[in-house]
Amino acid sequence: MRYKNIIIINYKERCVNMNIKRLFLVLVLAGTLLFSACSGGTSNEVSSTAAFIGGTNGISVSFEPFSVIEDGVYTIYDDEDFPIEVVVTNLGEHTVEAGDIRLGLLGPSQDSFSNIPDWEKSNTGSIEEISDYNPSGGEEIISFTPSSYAVYNDGVIGYTNVNWNLNYDYDYSTYLIIDDVCFKGDVTDERVCEVQEYKAYSVSGAPITITSVEEDTGGKGVIVLTIDISNSGSGESTIIGEEFDDRFSQVSFEIEDPEDWECTSGSRENQARLVDGAAQIRCKLKEPLSEDDIYSKSVMLTVSYTYQDLITETLRIKESAD
Repeated sequence: MRYKNIIIINYKERCVNMNIKRLFLVLVLAGTLLFSACSGGTSNEVSSTAAFIGGTNGISVSFEPFSVIEDGVYTIYDDEDFPIEVVVTNLGEHTVEAGDIRLGLLGPSQDSFSNIPDWEKSNTGSIEEISDYNPSGGEEIISFTPSSYAVYNDGVIGYTNVNWNLNYDYDYSTYLIIDDVCFKGDVTDERVCEVQEYKAYSVSGAPITITSVEEDTGGKGVIVLTIDISNSGSGESTIIGEEFDDRFSQVSFEIEDPEDWECTSGSRENQARLVDGAAQIRCKLKEPLSEDDIYSKSVMLTVSYTYQDLITETLRIKESAD
């Protein structure tokens, strides 16, 4: 009886352990299904940033401290001078050259201040993009008061707040690599690659970014790439060398092999207007592929633009005791 009881107890323990394992397996499967349902979404879009660090940043601009902070505001007395310096940091993946970033002070009357020789400045050297070796990006400090600090000329009773607005624009580019574009003359051939699908892609860090890439057919032996772009920053863009338009942002674009592709957006070739911050580029193969063609390769596209934004900082000027 003693051995029988031991056997029965061991059997019950094994049953309990098996039930626990089964329960654990059920919970894991249920969690997997729930995660898949929540993360699957309704889109077939595929993306990747394997070739780039990625992100939606370009040039970041900020004021250096004017003075000490009192009640959350930079504060000086009316008999004190103060520096006006700006830190420009490249947080994207396009190197800007000297003169590619232009800064302009706006807001206060120029007659109210002395020792500010130029109210418009630009970067004097190239500023490197972010990289694995330089994850913080390159930077340059640009001074509007290089020889002596600024002085407020007007009288003050109590205190006055001066809002310094800095408008800046810079020339920049977004780089797109579309992975494994399928070149196939006979789309019914199931070998090697698939034509009609969303494609994985890599996009560089920049405020104008890519949101999806889809490949499709545009006739027998003709493939078409549809590329969705958007403005992910707080500013606006225009084509380099052109004025900004209050109605919409603009960009230019160029595919790596323009002799093989025709790229348009709307009715414009190699230029796009972003309506409500978005646009679509359509690149169509110029010459049909033969039925024997069946291969895949990467396709590269560059989007170029001037990007403009604005920052604001407040300086409180208090009446001195004298």
